[in-house]
Amino acid sequence: MKLNYKLWLEEEDRLFGDGPCDILKLIDRLGSLRQAAAEINMSYSQAWKLIKSLEERWGFKLLEKQVGGKTGGGSTLTKKGRLLTETFSAFRKEASQELGDLEKKYFDQEFKNKLKRELY
Repeated sequence: MKLNYKLWLEEEDRLFGDGPCDILKLIDRLGSLRQAAAEINMSYSQAWKLIKSLEERWGFKLLEKQVGGKTGGGSTLTKKGRLLTETFSAFRKEASQELGDLEKKYFDQEFKNKLKRELY
């Protein structure tokens, strides 16, 4: 038995969650939206639409894009994009630790043994 959960921010609809955070972290690491999309088996056009949709919902740019050429193009996170990604990642890490502690507290071996003995 293992606790499973998803976390996201919302305002009327989903605003930001694990998927968008992960692709932004990949873009930051790889320097390319195209490479980040390829790494998670997402089409470039789908990734581009996701970023555009996020930027519209947040009201600010998440990426700075450099047009290709001899040296090639690329993408980097804006300051706000980096702040959003780093803050959500820190929140997600801490929430995961807290939920893990709660899982151990409520669904420990004693709980499993009680279920087996059918005391409830």
